[in-house]
Amino acid sequence: MKNNKNTNNNDRFDTVPQCASIDLTIVDPRWILFIRVAAIGSLSKVATLLDMPQSMVSRNIALLESQCGERLFHRTGRGVVLTEFGEQLLPRVSSLLTDAESLVDDIRNLRGKPVGEVVVGMLPSAVRRYAGALFAAARAQMPGVRLHLIEGASAQLEEQLHDGRLDMALVLREDEQSIGEAYFLARVPLHLVGLATDPVISNRDIPLTQLSGLPLVVPGRPHLLRARLDHLAVEHSMALCVNVEADSVQLQYEIVAAGGGYAIASVLPGSLDHRLTSARIVDPVLERFVVLVESPRRPLTRASREVRRLICSLAMPST
Repeated sequence: MKNNKNTNNNDRFDTVPQCASIDLTIVDPRWILFIRVAAIGSLSKVATLLDMPQSMVSRNIALLESQCGERLFHRTGRGVVLTEFGEQLLPRVSSLLTDAESLVDDIRNLRGKPVGEVVVGMLPSAVRRYAGALFAAARAQMPGVRLHLIEGASAQLEEQLHDGRLDMALVLREDEQSIGEAYFLARVPLHLVGLATDPVISNRDIPLTQLSGLPLVVPGRPHLLRARLDHLAVEHSMALCVNVEADSVQLQYEIVAAGGGYAIASVLPGSLDHRLTSARIVDPVLERFVVLVESPRRPLTRASREVRRLICSLAMPST
């Protein structure tokens, strides 16, 4: 019952008007004609209703019968009536047309709308502030998109992007030159993180030189932040006293909370729990950059483009 693609001129369907709701030709329009003739019981009345020659109505019904190999109607002096074969087809064709109209409506509604799964990597420091807002906005604006959020350290997310396991990820860059083609989201200053009761970080800001000699909980080499801190220590003649090495930010925070020293991290508003507090490092201000990077190994779908747009619109404010 699908649209016949035969190009034989004798089998061509001649301009039978389609139902207004079916403009994508999901079903051969001859079957719409069949339904109307069955309902009205007259070829001439259907021709008048559709403003077309009766001969065209007769020819297209005859073509259906030829394709089916059975008569659909008995011709009588007062019109036409369904044959037993036609009676058997009528409910199935009616159901098919109803489904076709529903499908057309779905196509119209879905046309241009994003669908599918998008896998997004997220920094641990961004989860509390950012994940919920992204999920809620995506659910409201893109109900056909399934978000899969994965938390990880910046280096881990970069690796997963390279391997094609993520569509995109929020990661950190240590300087503006390394942003490249990534989408800039925010500048985030580095903070010294310590216990909430610690007088060393009782002020909003702390000069870089005051970090000299403090027991630090920092990433191990060759982490990019560690390399940056080593360079700053030499540049400013500071003693960088590493008490514990821990690459995970959450692990660093737990060690600090247990009295293991001070962490140096990009602190987003609301990302620290009640046990900890932080002071921005100044003189100089040390900034890192939160960027959105897309995987070169994943297809750029409509859904991923829309999620990217949404993430950029929800970009975290710089602090």
